[in-house]
Parts: sequence; structure tokens; C-alpha cells
Amino acid sequence: MSQPIPIDVRSHVANYRDRGWYCVPLKPNSKSPSRRDWTSLRLQPEVFPEGCNIGLILGEPSGWLVDVDLDCPEAIELADQYLPPTPAVTGRPSSPRSHRWYVATGATTDKHTDPTDGSMIVELRSTGGQTVVGPSIHPDGEPYDVLDADPATVPAPMLAACVKALADAVIIKRGVPVAKPIPAALSEPTADVEQRAIAYLTAMPGAVSGSSGHSKTFAAATALVHGFGIAPNRALAILQSEYNPRCSPPWSDRELQHKINQAATKSHDRPYGWLRDEQLTSPPANDVDLSAFTKSSNIIDDDDDEPDSSDKPNIPDPGVLPDHLLRIPGFIAEVMDHCLDTAPYPNPVMAFCGALSLQATLAGRRVRDPGDNRTNLYLLGLAHSAAGKDWPRKLNVRILQQVGMASCVGERFASGEGIQDGLNLTPSMLFQTDEIDGLLQSINKSKDARFEQIMSTLLTMYSSANSVYPMRRKAGKEDPGVINQPSLVIFGTAIPNHYYEALSERMLTNGLFARMLIFECGRRGKGQEPKIRDVPDSIIETAAWWENFRPGAGNLVDWNPTPAIVPHDKDAKRLLADARVSAEEQYDKAEEANDPVGTTVWGRVSEQTRKLALLYAVSRNCRDPVIDADACRWAIRVVEHQTRRMLFMASDHVARNDFDAMAKEVVRLLKKWKEKRGDKPMPEWELARRLPWKPSEQKEVIELLGTQRLVVREQRRSKTRCGFVYRLLENG
Repeated sequence: MSQPIPIDVRSHVANYRDRGWYCVPLKPNSKSPSRRDWTSLRLQPEVFPEGCNIGLILGEPSGWLVDVDLDCPEAIELADQYLPPTPAVTGRPSSPRSHRWYVATGATTDKHTDPTDGSMIVELRSTGGQTVVGPSIHPDGEPYDVLDADPATVPAPMLAACVKALADAVIIKRGVPVAKPIPAALSEPTADVEQRAIAYLTAMPGAVSGSSGHSKTFAAATALVHGFGIAPNRALAILQSEYNPRCSPPWSDRELQHKINQAATKSHDRPYGWLRDEQLTSPPANDVDLSAFTKSSNIIDDDDDEPDSSDKPNIPDPGVLPDHLLRIPGFIAEVMDHCLDTAPYPNPVMAFCGALSLQATLAGRRVRDPGDNRTNLYLLGLAHSAAGKDWPRKLNVRILQQVGMASCVGERFASGEGIQDGLNLTPSMLFQTDEIDGLLQSINKSKDARFEQIMSTLLTMYSSANSVYPMRRKAGKEDPGVINQPSLVIFGTAIPNHYYEALSERMLTNGLFARMLIFECGRRGKGQEPKIRDVPDSIIETAAWWENFRPGAGNLVDWNPTPAIVPHDKDAKRLLADARVSAEEQYDKAEEANDPVGTTVWGRVSEQTRKLALLYAVSRNCRDPVIDADACRWAIRVVEHQTRRMLFMASDHVARNDFDAMAKEVVRLLKKWKEKRGDKPMPEWELARRLPWKPSEQKEVIELLGTQRLVVREQRRSKTRCGFVYRLLENG
């Protein structure tokens, strides 16, 4: 055995952690964890001992990263035919390409062994397991490959079915019976038998997505292999040439091989060769009776993972927020009207976001509702370039300067420490950040710890508005101190597609996405001649009133205020209670569907509703506010609408990795094509022109979408040329 090779353990662990995966320290040159409690460990890179091996924790803790472990040469040889394509493939010199990596939400560990000797063939490894990755060293002294590519995202049922098909193929390749001895098929079926089989197959209906396609294709395979006694390899060729072209979408060769394997190994009620031995006096009628293949529970396809609309999350698009909801009486309406009157390009959505963020800042640390909800908000206005994003920010700065609150305004986030230091000096702050998608991209992709600290600070600061935020410990200071009731308001702006694409799955599930209220603009409004007008006196007077309002008593009122409680009336209490129950029902549905994004977002709906109702009340009457039915109805409508819109846009844009992002881009492009062109498919040259990727990348993406029953690739011929076209299936 060779000596251990020193490896830079911590930097590699940091790289894996940046990609959302947790690692466990293993004994040097070993596959065994160094601690018994490794399944519950969520360790940071700096605690890993130098020289140890690295194991990736699989399944739910690592965002459903799973490993298909190929444990025999036959499985490695056949893997490309049966497993979904993935860029993430690892191994070691004596066992190359023996691990295929995927992201498969909900996947469970499944082991497949040889029935004769119990040896492992292939294993789908998920929650509760760990796999050794490079630069670890095998006990034989060989280095493991580093997992540096992004795994493909696939449905868990499909991946499990593919792994099972691979195991069955290995068993058949070894000549081992699976369910019962496989009858000897005709080694060279006569032309008459094949002709009759093809005629029978022609009369069978082709499989259509959403119409029990798996069962129909299984019946066709069974007719060839078991009914006519045709050898599996020849039956596969017939299925490919005579049956598959009538399927919509056509099956991949791997899927057809799986059906042939099933037909050859499952038990059947009818005797072997019953169709071959049956004397037909005429060709079979169209639409042959399939009951002989489907009535028996012994031969029903147990891998029917056809996409089912009842299983697919239904996330309809509610569209952008209606204009009538972009209105709050009182101070917010006044600021909004002045903004629209003076902006070169009036933008109601941006004007509303700017006025709402200004009111939230003025009321920060000064008012609260009976549930101790505060006015701190994270608002994002999404609009295209030159659509009027800048004017509301300038107006907010101007108003705050005139009432002596210029120190409350910040711009970009340089670091999490910078946010903390700013709020330590000025506990109520408004950060107005343009192109916030760039910040999110940095947080998502950078390995710089300061970007991770920004996200951590934003998450914690939001929840600390009604308590204290402990400052980080600094060198030379024994007591780092705390920020008492910090009120951080964010008014960010970005381009819509850039923002959603900048989000990662981790951001969706860790709460940052759920803390945001996102408002989208439509088309840019008509321009108007610039106007130089003073801010109305009523706006300045109200802003100055807030600046002078000091709830509480004593000399430390600025450091430790006691915010005034804005009461609910009877109707408001009832409406807010009903809204909470409704949000809890949606949360339960998301939880039952194992939808972590849905649970995260719906879990914040009640809190967001109460914050907006509070802001409605203080905008309408700052001196004697009451949260009534009007405030609650408006807040409920806005938050529910925006929540559904956020979930829809996230499902359409947010990707787990670069490969998933490419797949989503193809689906979005085909959706837009279908909206404009109806049922006319998109030519391949058109897709290649709009998405100038490498041919290999386009091929892999299309193969994945075809496997997921989202996109179908068809061949079209004309008088002068032939080519391929792409069509989005209804379940896409």
C-alpha cells in the first residue's frame, strides 16, 4: 500500500459546501467516517483534519444530491444505455466512471444484487448515506476523482426505474433468471412469424404522453417477446422501427430496452408463444384488444411513471399586480403622486415601491402591531432598463435629507459586517440598491465568505426587528454589544429575468426569497417633459413628524425605544385570523407535496400581511392609526397575489445548476413560441439560432427534456429538405 498523499482537504470541502453539499470527515485512506454521529454532522471546512478523506453526505441534507454507484464491470459498461445523462461522473483509475451523480428530490436508497450470489450490481444512494469523493485516497492508494461538474436534475421515480432497468440488464447479460426461467426464444424467427408480429404491432395504438403510455409500450414489448417468441434483441429492433415512430413523444433506446427486459423477465398468464402458435386466418383488426396484456396484475407495468397532472404542482400565473392595488391612502399616495408627476418616465410600480419603502423607514422602531410586527420590509422592484427605476430612489433621498435623516440612507452592500456597522450607528436604515441580481449572483456563485455573510446578515437582521442583534466580536473589545431593535428596509431594483435567474434553490429554501416582496412592472410608460418642483409641504410635514416622534420615555429612548402599538379593530382581527388559517392550509399542501420552496414562502405570508396592514394604517393616519378591515383586505390581496406570482416565476426560472438552467431556458423559449405560433413546432435551426450552445450541450438538454416528457423532437420532411422540429408537450 502506498503512503497517504497530502491533500488540501479544507479548500475542497469549502468548494463542495459552496455548492450546497455537506461533507463528513473520513479516516485517512478509508471509506469509514471518523465519527459515529456523522449522519447528523453539518461541519464547516475549518474543522476538517488535514490528511483525512472526504465523504459527501447524500440526499436531503445536501439538496437531494444522490449517487448511482456502479459496483460491477457490467454495470459500468451498460450505464450509458440505461442511466440519464449527467455531466457529473467520477471514479478512480481501476474503476473509472463508476459513480454517476444526480439531483433527485425525494429519492431513496435502493440496492440491486445478483440473485445467485448476492453480490452488489448497482446502488442508488441517497439520504442516510455518504460517498467518498476526491481528492480522497482509496485504501489501495488510488486517488478518487474530484466532483467538479454539476449533476443533472432528474425526477426520482425515473432515476429509480433506470437504475432497476440497468440491474435487470446486467442480470440478463450474465444469463441469470430474474423472475422465472426465460423460455428459449426463436433464435432466428421465420419471416412469417416476424411479418405476423409486425402486423399485430401495427394494429396496436401508439403510446401518447398522458395516456398510459408506459403500459401500452410494455404491452407491445410483451406481444413481441412473450406472445410471438421473438428474441429480445430482435424484438427491440422491431419495436424501434415499427412501433416507436407512432409514439408521442418517441421513447429513447434506453427506455425501450427497459420494456423489453421487463417483458422477458415478468411472469405472464398466457402460455409462452401463444400469439406465434395461434393460426390467424386474416390480419389483426385495428386497435387490437390489449386486455390480455393488462388484466393480470402479474404483468401490469410497475414502472409507469408517466407525468400525471394530478401529481404535478399546479402553479398558475396570476400576472403582475393589478394597478388598483398599487394604492395606499395618505402619505404613501402623496409621495407616489409627486413621483409620477415629476419623473421623466412615470412608473407606478416603482413609485409605489419607493413610497412604501420610505414610509417603512420613517416608521421603523416607532410603531408595531399587537403581534409585535414591525415595518421593516425587503422590497424589490423589477423593471427593464430605462423604465424609471432611479427616480423614486432620488426622491426618497431628497425627502429624508430635508427632515435631517440623510444618515439613514445606504446604497450597495459591501459586506455583512458593513450592514451591521451601519445599523449599529443608525438603527433604522433604508438601503436602496440597484441591480440587486448582481449581488445575488455573487452570493450564489462566489467562494468568497463575505458574500455568504451578507446573506446570513440579511436573514438574521430581518427577524431581529423586534429584539436585539448581537454584534460580531472584534479584536481588542471584550463586549461586542448589540443593536437594539434594528430596522433594515431594502428597496432593491433589478431586471426581471436577471433577478429570477440569479436566485438559487438554496436561497429559495433558506428564507431569503420568502422575506422579499417582489413587484414587477409592465411595459415602460410614456415619457413626459422633466419638471423641477419642490416636494409638497404636506409630505415634508409628515416626514418631519415621524422624525420627531419618540415613543417611550427616558434618556435612552433613541437607543431603546418602546414602539407605539397600533391596534386592530374587531373586523381586522377576524380577517387576519382567516388569512393566517388560509396560509397554513397552503403550507400544509406544500408540505404534503414535499415542496420546500412552497413551505418556506407560505410560512411567511401571515407575517408579511400584518406588516403591510400596519403600514396601510400609519400611512392613512400617522397620528391616530388603527388597523381596520380596509387595511387588512388590501394587505391580504397584495400578499396572496405576490406569493403566487413569486412561486410561479421561481418554478419557471430558478435552476439547481447550470444544466437545469439550460433546460428551463429551452422550455421558456418553446412556451413563448407556442403562445405566438400555436401548435406549429419550432424548427431545429430556429432553436440553435436563439440558443447558440455547443451541439453536445443542446443534445444533452433535449435528451433530458425528452426523458422528462416535456419536449418532443420530431423529424419533418418537405419536398426539398428534411429536418427536425421541437414541440412542447402539454405537461410542460
